[in-house]
Amino acid sequence: MHWPTTYWVWANWIAGGILAAAWFSRLVDAALGMPHVADIARPEWDRKSAGENGEPRVSIIVPARNEAEHIRETLVQLLKLDYSNYEIIAVDDRSTDRTGEIMEEVAQNDLLQRADATAQREADKSARPTRLKVIHISELPSGWLGKTHAMWTAGQQATGDWLLFTDADVVFKPDSLRRAIAYAEAERADHVVLFPRMIMKRPGERMMIAFFQALFVFGHRPWKVADPKSQDHMGVGAFNLVRRSVYDAVGTYHALRMEVVDDMKLGKVIKNAGFVQRNVFGEDLISLHWAKGAFGIVNNLTKNFFAVLSFQWPRTVVSIVGLGFLNLGPFLGVWLAHGWARVPYAIALASLFGIYYGMSGMSSIPPYYFFLHPVSSSLFMYTLLRSMVHTLANDGIVWRGTKYPLEELRKGMV
Repeated sequence: MHWPTTYWVWANWIAGGILAAAWFSRLVDAALGMPHVADIARPEWDRKSAGENGEPRVSIIVPARNEAEHIRETLVQLLKLDYSNYEIIAVDDRSTDRTGEIMEEVAQNDLLQRADATAQREADKSARPTRLKVIHISELPSGWLGKTHAMWTAGQQATGDWLLFTDADVVFKPDSLRRAIAYAEAERADHVVLFPRMIMKRPGERMMIAFFQALFVFGHRPWKVADPKSQDHMGVGAFNLVRRSVYDAVGTYHALRMEVVDDMKLGKVIKNAGFVQRNVFGEDLISLHWAKGAFGIVNNLTKNFFAVLSFQWPRTVVSIVGLGFLNLGPFLGVWLAHGWARVPYAIALASLFGIYYGMSGMSSIPPYYFFLHPVSSSLFMYTLLRSMVHTLANDGIVWRGTKYPLEELRKGMV
């Protein structure tokens, strides 16, 4: 007669125990591991590379399609880097706005400024190359995504010992590259990821970014990336710095030509090939405004999430259920459980708050955004579902005005 009540009690304890163990173990793991992730904004990295031949040459690759709003500021900031040996290759990927024109304007202005600065020493201004080279792409070959093709094209013409892949809306501080190269050379790294400072202008943006920070700690474990025995890897579109020899060894972007989440997959193939990977913090060395509002973030991620789950709808459905249990379970459990059965849920909530509190020291998001975690979790689950439905309904994805068939995307996955 009491079996349903007993069953409910035991189910509460089991579910609560799983959640408490999951969140508390990750809190402890993060507390022990995060201090080992370097912060290259610290004074000890305010130096030049100690290489025998001075600062190695770096090719900065900036792909852009219809980025007229941001591209000028990004390129101008890149031209102000306090690094002596670099080039910028900006790729206008079939833009229908003024992106390509703005690139050419910035390149011409840089050429004139450099010519004026050396006019007393050299008479022939036309012989002075600009640090900024512009490539215009008018057609996309079959079997390629636009972005991966743009980066591969630029890589073919790059002359650097290092390649830095970045995005058209990232703002760089002058010392960002110098510090990153100094760290990479000191650590003998092959791939360095610098996490950007997120510019957040609305509460909805802070709510969603706070959720992603918590999920980031739970799922990607940045402190494990440096461990060659772990499978944890990292890649960020805003700052993927790769040795040219390593980039060639993993097959260049030709191997990732149909990868929607190309930045993470680049990190994956580099880590799987046995090369040395590092990720670092850097305060505001680089920064970007990801999207406008919570639903702006949802829209930006709609094209990505089904790809993250390998375009498999059963895996996506299971992931949605699992995310609901993991992120909503502690809040529901504390409210629905009775007596001592609430204790494990409370431990899970306290651990989750601890992660929010810890990450607040690395961003401008106050820890009280923890109380909006159920809302952001629900929006994240909705985004997963939306991504799956849109991709299946359209039999592919539409990205920056180009349709990519689902069959080709699945075949091209790494």
